Amino acid sequence: MDFLQIAASVIFIASIILVITGWIDSVLAALLGILFMIFFGVMTDVQAFQIVDWNVIVILLSIWIISGFFGKSGVPDFLSAIILKMSKGNVAVFVTVLGMLAGFISMLIDNVVVVLMFAPVVFHACRRFKFAAFAPVLFVGLCSNFMGTAMLLGDLPPQMLHSVSGIEFAGFIWFQGRPSSFFILLISYAFTCAYFFWYFSRKYKGITMDVASMAGEKALDHIKDKPFAIIACGIFVLTIIAMALRPIFGYHLGFIALWGALACILVFEIFKSRFTLEIPDVEQVLAELDWRAIFFYVALFALVGGLEHSGMIKSVSNLITPLIQKSLVAGSTVLYWVTAPIVGIVEHDAYILTMLYVIRDLGKETGMNPWPLYWMLLWAGTLGSNLTIAGAPALFVAKNLGEKEDQRKVGLKEFFAITVPYVVISLIFCYIPAMLIWVIPFSK
Repeated sequence: MDFLQIAASVIFIASIILVITGWIDSVLAALLGILFMIFFGVMTDVQAFQIVDWNVIVILLSIWIISGFFGKSGVPDFLSAIILKMSKGNVAVFVTVLGMLAGFISMLIDNVVVVLMFAPVVFHACRRFKFAAFAPVLFVGLCSNFMGTAMLLGDLPPQMLHSVSGIEFAGFIWFQGRPSSFFILLISYAFTCAYFFWYFSRKYKGITMDVASMAGEKALDHIKDKPFAIIACGIFVLTIIAMALRPIFGYHLGFIALWGALACILVFEIFKSRFTLEIPDVEQVLAELDWRAIFFYVALFALVGGLEHSGMIKSVSNLITPLIQKSLVAGSTVLYWVTAPIVGIVEHDAYILTMLYVIRDLGKETGMNPWPLYWMLLWAGTLGSNLTIAGAPALFVAKNLGEKEDQRKVGLKEFFAITVPYVVISLIFCYIPAMLIWVIPFSK
């Protein structure tokens, strides 16, 4: 390795260690990493700016704005009220189906936002029917993080894959003549949720919810302003459709998502007086965005870009090439089962983005199809991150909310009693169809 590669590697690793340990703020750690890379000549300031995929950043900002309006519409509460009545007082049914719903919504909305949407619903049921909130809200967090990679919009890793490979919205459903992310993760999701239905059935045995007391309540009452809800959901759906049809329009996904966000803001700003719901002004909308996360993701692209610019990513690619060329099955298996524990304890977005570049360069150098490796990395990276709060921000939020609601601190044993089986089951039942559909058919 030359000086630039050593400098880039040391700075990158030091930045990630600071992010993981929290010795200083994660955003500050990442930004300092960029400054040091520029100072040591790994890249110039202009290159650092150009390396960032601003298309992905605009997608994140725009979808967060639209999902903010969707959350205020009352639709999540409406759906939850329906699930509560359908459960017929069975706590296991209610918790499992609510978690599953959170997972499906997270395919289109950031997983932390989904946890914040559904946590009040869980807490309302827990207070009303007297059962602990921690396990249900943690399950919601796990499910929200699970399905975010099933589609392009739900989480950063699929958007990074779009940035690196150019895959479109529809490619997450069907790609290269075979089912892709949505169907593979759906299979694993079904098995994982089935296990947790059994788990919750044992945990809440003897506890029932008196849903008969809700006979006079209507699910639609949760939607306080129906025109607002219709417009918010309508713009959301139209934005998703437009993004799915991006190849026809020819615009970048960020541009289409930005149009959807601006449409939401303009409609509700211009016709503010016609709604009974209090409409936030533009300043409030922007203030509600997680700007720390945005700065972190910008810095993350630049840090990984610095590694690539130094030639370090190409060196790593050359290192693993012999194993992959010898056996795609063995290489994919190693990648999958090594990735899963790593992302459970480190910042998984940084690891996934780095390895996406490694796989891309591997494909270019050898001429092999990189997609079996792309998918194995993405799925293991998503599912493995559910192990700890370090791997998944949604779990950090869910854990804090659950502890606050139950007014107690939760130990590692109780936490891992839920996350470990969740991760192991989801990884096993994703690995099997992934190998059968995406690895073995491409192996020699």
